[in-house]
Amino acid sequence: MEPLSSQFRPDNLEDFIGQEKLINPIKKLLENNRLPSMIFWGPPGTGKTTLAYIISKNFNAEFFKLSAVNSGKAKLNLIVKKALSLQKEGKNTILFLDEIHRWNKAQQDALLPYVEKGIITLIGATTENPSFSLIPALLSRSRVFTFSKHKPDDVIEYLKNLIERSDLKIKLEPKVIEKIAESSDGDLRTAGNILDYISGLGLKKVTLNDLKDLLENFLQYERGGEDHYNIISAVHKSMRDSDPDASVYWVMRMLEAGDDPVYIARRLVRFASEDIGNADINALVLANAVMDTCKNLGMPESDTALIQLAIYLAKAPKDNSAYLAASQAREDVKKYGSLAVPLHIRNAPTQFMKDEGYGKGYKYFHDHKEDPNFKQEHFPPELKDRKYVA
Repeated sequence: MEPLSSQFRPDNLEDFIGQEKLINPIKKLLENNRLPSMIFWGPPGTGKTTLAYIISKNFNAEFFKLSAVNSGKAKLNLIVKKALSLQKEGKNTILFLDEIHRWNKAQQDALLPYVEKGIITLIGATTENPSFSLIPALLSRSRVFTFSKHKPDDVIEYLKNLIERSDLKIKLEPKVIEKIAESSDGDLRTAGNILDYISGLGLKKVTLNDLKDLLENFLQYERGGEDHYNIISAVHKSMRDSDPDASVYWVMRMLEAGDDPVYIARRLVRFASEDIGNADINALVLANAVMDTCKNLGMPESDTALIQLAIYLAKAPKDNSAYLAASQAREDVKKYGSLAVPLHIRNAPTQFMKDEGYGKGYKYFHDHKEDPNFKQEHFPPELKDRKYVA
């Protein structure tokens, strides 16, 4: 069944909740019937998709929607073809591209000329800073609208509207609605999903005491699907245990769930250093190469590179000595604070520093490399002879 938040999405600015600073500019654009390309930037559940939907209902143009997670140049080309045809008839075309930051540079470059020529009016939605996630040419031709987290009162108003419009056969105490608003952390979509979940349980009344268990179950349900923190843990442990088949499965689970391939690649770079290290120095080289591949190709083209890397890392010999050394050194830094560098290994570029004892007693290794008993202390006295590497 379609979620409540989607079923009862407002189709006019008067019913749009929150983001007051954005409404007047959007209203003026609609009144003047002149719509620039726009980027909607903000956290999830702040109304980016809803505002694009309202614009589609109130602006004289054909409206197309794509998700950057599962759409690429092929679907874009189909829309461009339709847009060119509509332009000959004197009609405008709006493309709403959700999660536009998921499109790589080549995909954004493919879109750019049609935005430049006005064949397509772009509305891109993103949770990532557009300064970093969009190519400069596309960003410079778009007006950025910044969305903020909703205030608790906005979420409460939204929930009350949903309850009224959907005619839910469930009674919620005012404190329950306030708690749902608090738990959603300014995300209207999450608030609507919580309400959806509770209403689907067949209960006639929910009290504040009931809500704690219901929310916990809801969050477990949400996490049990495609929570990337749990699944990336499964990726790590499968590779650590040298299980390439499970590694492939969990990586593909993340990709199919819409996780950012660059995020996955970053985690695999970390694994290459943490769990393989110097047992196979090519692991880190390959991991960085695959991360660059993901940045340049995006999805779906970079899926095989990630799978290739997961297989390589799973099969590679394992050595966590770098991880252990880093952990032990970090503990010493936290425990002892900013210990002074021993004078003999300090640089002494000035006479004053030499007079202060900087560099005094330092032994130049190349003058002693034939001496099998050569040794020089490099630690502060508090850490004398400390061993981090076996």
